[in-house]
Amino acid sequence: MTDKIRVAVLYGGISAEHEVSVVSARCVLEAIDRDKYEVLPIAITKQGTWLLPAHTPDELTIEEGTLPGVGESDGEQVALQRVGSQTTIQPVERTMSIGAVDVVFPVLHGPGGEDGTVQGMLETLGVPYVGAGVAASAVGMDKSLQKPVFASAGIPVTRWVTIRQPQFLGEPQLVAHSMAEGLGLPCFTKPAALGSSVGVSKCRSEEEIAQGLRDAFERGPAAIVEEAIEGRELECAVLGNEDPEASVVGEIVPANEFYDYEAKYLIEGSSLIIPADVGEQRSERIRRYALDAFRAIGCEGMARVDFFLRGDDEILLNEINTIPGFTPISMYPKLWEASGIPYAKLIDRLLELALERHGRRA
Repeated sequence: MTDKIRVAVLYGGISAEHEVSVVSARCVLEAIDRDKYEVLPIAITKQGTWLLPAHTPDELTIEEGTLPGVGESDGEQVALQRVGSQTTIQPVERTMSIGAVDVVFPVLHGPGGEDGTVQGMLETLGVPYVGAGVAASAVGMDKSLQKPVFASAGIPVTRWVTIRQPQFLGEPQLVAHSMAEGLGLPCFTKPAALGSSVGVSKCRSEEEIAQGLRDAFERGPAAIVEEAIEGRELECAVLGNEDPEASVVGEIVPANEFYDYEAKYLIEGSSLIIPADVGEQRSERIRRYALDAFRAIGCEGMARVDFFLRGDDEILLNEINTIPGFTPISMYPKLWEASGIPYAKLIDRLLELALERHGRRA
């Protein structure tokens, strides 16, 4: 018997951010307090199979320019199931259960993990989990949903237009022309419900807008077109449930023209400046907007809120991320470390928040 809290760490997943999730989980598994927590990693393949992995992320070698993934043969297939008052892990091909889970930490990015689907399953199973609930996860994943919510809450946001695939396929040239006229050039196209800058294109002509939308629709049925902001990229981390706190503000200086997938994860050269040199007054406004955004979608646990600073004083909210990255170069843990909460303590606090919320609801 052990009095440790048993944590199931979910990672991988079916989205295009699968590999990023594996790297995030690697860092979580390396940092979590093993004296307090018994950790059970559970991998999810790109096909959606849940595995008890033969090799956990912290045992994998990460080479520059590549990120590891989880294959169908990389472990034993398992399922979560409710038995009486407990949620247990059950191998598919064995009758013996691996045991009960006290709390789940979904280190999942993108659709099928960050969008409320896994959260809904965990709610049905009655097990505590880290991070935002079903509704906040769904809204936080979909930029076409979150931006109107932020705008209605009085938070300044970048100008955008949501495009549905049937609308575009009916009149692609007209849609592209309308976007160029309304938002100006250059502008950005991106999938409405994806992160890590996957499928994002910077477009300098109507032809590039049309191609950028085609690329975005390969990853989902909705896309957004946004104005291009010439300015600084700033981020703020939020932590808490009913009384959340905001971290110091950080700045990203990307290695590429913008902070795309390659600049985030595959090459060196991007710089993280913590704290950002924006002055105390601007920093307080950003922190206030971050908390406003967190509350506007009903978020809990954690979120990273991204902003632009255009000119000297125009702050624009870009997006919120309800399961931010936990990789070695990720802003969320670095911002909290600079705010006085080291990585291991941050994980501990997130698990405490999950258990506190579950107990309050019960």
